[in-house]
Amino acid sequence: MSVNKLLSRWRSDPDIAGNVDAWETIPERPAKYTPLPERLQPQLVHALNLMGINRLYSHQATAWEHIQAGQHVVVVTSTASGKTLCYNLPVLDRLLSSPEARALYLFPTKALAQDQLSGLRKLVEPVDITRIEGPFSNLKPQEGPPTNQVLMAVYDGDTSSSARPKIRKNARLVLSNPDMLHAGILPHHTAWADFFRNLDFVVIDEIHTYRGVFGSHVANVLRRLRRIARFYGSYPRFILTSATIANPVELAEKLVEEPVALVDEDGAARGSKTFLIYNPPVVDREIGLRRSSLQESVRLADDLLAYNVQTIIFARSRRTVELILTYLRQSSLPSLSSPSDQALWQEPETSEFIRGYRSGYLPKQRREIEYGLRRGNVRAVVATNALELGIDIGGLGAAILVGYPGSIAAAWQQAGRSGRGAEASLSVLIATADPLDQFLASHPDYFFGRSPEQALINPDNLLILLEHMRCAAFELPFQPQENFGSVDADMVAEFLAFLAEEGSLHQSAGKYFWMADQYPAQNVSLRSASAVNVLLQVEDEQGPYTLGEVDYASASWMVHPQAIYLHEGQSYLVEDLDLEGNVAHLQRIDTDYYTQPRRETTVQLLQSLSQEFVLGAVKVHGEISVTSQLIGYRKVKWYTHEQLGMGELSLPPSELQTTGYWLALNEDTVDSLRQQGLWSNDSNNYGPNWRQQRERARARDEYRCQVCGTPETDRAHHVHHKTPFRSFSSYEQANQLSNLITVCPTCHHRIETAVRVRSGLAGLGYVLGHLGPLFLMCDVGDLGTHSDPQSPISEGRPTVIVYDQIPAGIGFSQRLYELHDELLLRAYDLVEACECLDGCPSCVGPGGEHGSGGKRETLAILKALTGV
Repeated sequence: MSVNKLLSRWRSDPDIAGNVDAWETIPERPAKYTPLPERLQPQLVHALNLMGINRLYSHQATAWEHIQAGQHVVVVTSTASGKTLCYNLPVLDRLLSSPEARALYLFPTKALAQDQLSGLRKLVEPVDITRIEGPFSNLKPQEGPPTNQVLMAVYDGDTSSSARPKIRKNARLVLSNPDMLHAGILPHHTAWADFFRNLDFVVIDEIHTYRGVFGSHVANVLRRLRRIARFYGSYPRFILTSATIANPVELAEKLVEEPVALVDEDGAARGSKTFLIYNPPVVDREIGLRRSSLQESVRLADDLLAYNVQTIIFARSRRTVELILTYLRQSSLPSLSSPSDQALWQEPETSEFIRGYRSGYLPKQRREIEYGLRRGNVRAVVATNALELGIDIGGLGAAILVGYPGSIAAAWQQAGRSGRGAEASLSVLIATADPLDQFLASHPDYFFGRSPEQALINPDNLLILLEHMRCAAFELPFQPQENFGSVDADMVAEFLAFLAEEGSLHQSAGKYFWMADQYPAQNVSLRSASAVNVLLQVEDEQGPYTLGEVDYASASWMVHPQAIYLHEGQSYLVEDLDLEGNVAHLQRIDTDYYTQPRRETTVQLLQSLSQEFVLGAVKVHGEISVTSQLIGYRKVKWYTHEQLGMGELSLPPSELQTTGYWLALNEDTVDSLRQQGLWSNDSNNYGPNWRQQRERARARDEYRCQVCGTPETDRAHHVHHKTPFRSFSSYEQANQLSNLITVCPTCHHRIETAVRVRSGLAGLGYVLGHLGPLFLMCDVGDLGTHSDPQSPISEGRPTVIVYDQIPAGIGFSQRLYELHDELLLRAYDLVEACECLDGCPSCVGPGGEHGSGGKRETLAILKALTGV
């Protein structure tokens, strides 16, 4: 009722209702029930009855039937629809009826495995042997009906070294994750011989998370798992679950390389759900500035808390989680509607009932927050997609999505965390200034009417495949004419010969044996470019302690020297980053600003794979090398987002060899834009007094760079126009000394790179990079963009590049190359419909403090490329 009361208030509040672009209500749905299976073990029937369950949802019964018929199954139903019982019942039934049977459960996160163990305990009174001291023979049966003891345990990176041998020897059901299977179980399969010999079931939960690079790695890990199981004589059945995606059967069959039966008729009850798309109002039309989505999320969350609606707020990044958490805790307590509400707010401090949840928090903190959500002590949690999955966090009343999470499937998955049973629930998608968010806010029918995207994986990506063939060879020698999953024997033989040439393998009697010194799985990360994490160390009066950790690839931009790192709403200043020792030293600090990293990028051509002449340009798909370097950071004030200053950094560059899709404008297009006065990338003619003014500016600045302080040596520094030259009607005005500043070549390049966002070419790159995920099940961060008026990869022609942020690529840029025409038409629609006057973060990028924003130029380029 609290949700409905709040919705009534919002409908009558113009400050809320006036910003709602879509108000959809999904009606409630009754449950469809089926009796418990007759052949179900009595112990399970008894346990289910104790939990108040005496019948199954129809999809649970359908899954049972398929599995009893010996089929592999993929279950695709809504969040909180009881998918867990779809696999727990047949697996536990088998374990109880066959003393030798074994099962392996794989979850994408450690938290999900721990959560599922709690549910299993309720079904068969299991013992978590990670907590047992002494031999198993001392265990006493628990009270209740007679039962075969099913020993089960979580086996992951948090499992103690003392418990691991007991688990390998005695556990009959192991809960783990793909990372541990890859690096900690398969390479040591001889210690798991009994387990693999009797492996009957493999459960793979939340398979929609196994897409892109992660999914391609996991598919190869499963190839290795099945190869080892065959070696021991077992052929396990696979049970998979997924959120709603367009291709669950295709994805499941690519992962396990076996035919699967689909269970997708959801029989669970569902209360009514209201879904709003909320677009913050425009506060400055000239620059297209909208009210902050972060601040709006706090405003709406305050209302929800005032109406005693337990709420989850999803943010797209760890930094955003901490910012919203800080704002929410600092906001004034809502006006309370009843004495019971007031009592609720008086119990804990804000830091206790409003919590953050993301990777980097230690396991103990995460378990504590999950428990608080289930008990109701935590009234609001701000989370990344770490809580998007099926962790038991109780029946929340509302979900706020701060920004489109990157795919329609993910948006519905996050929205599904609110609502449990027949109670009404609310989900709100708050649009950010991101072009994709604005496109969906102005085209809500596209969101509500379009089916979820396909999850794309490419297990045969050459780099990924070779990495796992090395791992497989370490685990078991390759036999003559052996396949590797769906990779046929002839192709496998070519790859093995290559690995032998590089010195990893040795051929003897037709077999290939591992011979390198290194342990290959340790050097292969399934989720990032490195298997290494950087520890965050803080020292206070009590001594040093570990605050959390970040992955190695993220460390340089998250915890670079002088960065502000946010954790549970508290600011920490990074004093030092040691990438060799994998540790960052932080100091707790109170500050009114946060930091943003600054990067610069260069691109080189490796190989052109496809090329086609299109209207106004040439489109190309090929292999490229992208070099990126973190060059500095900005200090940004909280709330006002005012830039307080910048700092320089000198960290080593990173190189990425990947695939890209790019557009090189032809000369006719550029000439036409020049004639219209809409081409801003040519060199300026600075007028007859330029040489004199340039010398006067350098002398005034004492021949030193006014940004970094570097003095001139044998090469003269550059002189830069503070306000762009084209903004003035005459060269005399533009070249006044007050508008000139001396800068070294390095700083000048950085300044010009930042200014390029105001050109039409960079505006085109901005909008294409942000719209690309509309056609792909990926995040904006999975794509990189680069624009260059004189690109070396296109013989000096103006070029915009969109590339995979993944070594060797995963197919994103190739798909955009194929969708070229539709991508450009959508880009034109977005820019043309934007309310700003001359460029903003919602279309072609911000215009900056001075100069044109590039909207007219970008539209002109898009017209030339689409013929609109």
